[in-house]
Amino acid sequence: MAGSLALSCAAHGGAVAWVAPTYRNSRPLWRLAERMTAPVADRLRIRRAERTIEFPSSGSISVYSADSPDSIRGEAFDLVIVDEAALMDERVWYDVLMPTLADRRGHAILVSTPRGRNWFWREYERCKQEKAAWRAPSTDNPLQSIREAAERARQLVSERTYRQEWLAEFVDEAGGVFRGVRACVRKVEPRGPFALGVDIGRDEDYTAVAVFDISHSAVLKVARWRHEDYTRTVQRIAQIAREYQTVEVVVEQNAAGAPVMDYLASQNVPVLGATTTASTKRAIIERLAWAIERGEIALPDDDYVLTELEQFSQRRRKDGTYEYSAPAGMHDDCVMAIAWVYSRAAGRSSAIADAIW
Repeated sequence: MAGSLALSCAAHGGAVAWVAPTYRNSRPLWRLAERMTAPVADRLRIRRAERTIEFPSSGSISVYSADSPDSIRGEAFDLVIVDEAALMDERVWYDVLMPTLADRRGHAILVSTPRGRNWFWREYERCKQEKAAWRAPSTDNPLQSIREAAERARQLVSERTYRQEWLAEFVDEAGGVFRGVRACVRKVEPRGPFALGVDIGRDEDYTAVAVFDISHSAVLKVARWRHEDYTRTVQRIAQIAREYQTVEVVVEQNAAGAPVMDYLASQNVPVLGATTTASTKRAIIERLAWAIERGEIALPDDDYVLTELEQFSQRRRKDGTYEYSAPAGMHDDCVMAIAWVYSRAAGRSSAIADAIW
């Protein structure tokens, strides 16, 4: 549907932007655009390096990635299509994409699988009143194969995952691991001592660093980045550790974490390794879940971090135990960074404070 609207707009002289959350997400969109314009490719100007297709009407379709939002600033569009919008940082929509529609009084189409009640949910609810909004569950798909897949999924995934991924419902945190996440949001005056929890990213995952104020039992912030080499990653972690004069830096040492620990130790960072197994993960996640439900931990007002916590889910194994992870297509780097540092620091505030002060 979005592809057809994009082609129609561009063919009539409109400027179209098709935006995906990451470069990797945007590659299928570019391939789709090439396939749809293939029958008339000899009449078009296709600039693959810039991922832009120009039409004889002076219209165009450009595919962008939201992880490089500066490349979109200053443009003007008649139509913006945001693919998997719920995975995108809300600042890209409000601060970057919306202004590109002002000059031409353009329109936008936000398409996505729900991801909790974040900014995409707010726009959906607003558009139900002011514009137009639709929800299409896979169980209503006209393709028999999709309906059959949806029925199989009902038996294989958690109720929360099924409602979100197959029924396209905006599910709040009630069915997730962490309940009452947003009730824990509060601002505290940093006092210290401070500790860091670090989850090292690999490939498309993020490296996440949670800054924890032990005396307040508060997560002050979570920094996250990806596509950095080990040297730069260590430098950034060490810089945060020095900024807060941390007493302990807990690093998940599985796989990529081991060399990072060695580098940090060589820079006199007080580093401690933590190994994630099924049992240790269950222990730290359940402890964090209990703290959030009881309001014993303060969380930062960061929509991405809060959404990642809300979306974190559990799946029951055949042996009756639970497996904890992020839903498909999402990350749990912030969750793990927070869980590790909270597990180490919770209940030790007075003892650590006495040792420091």
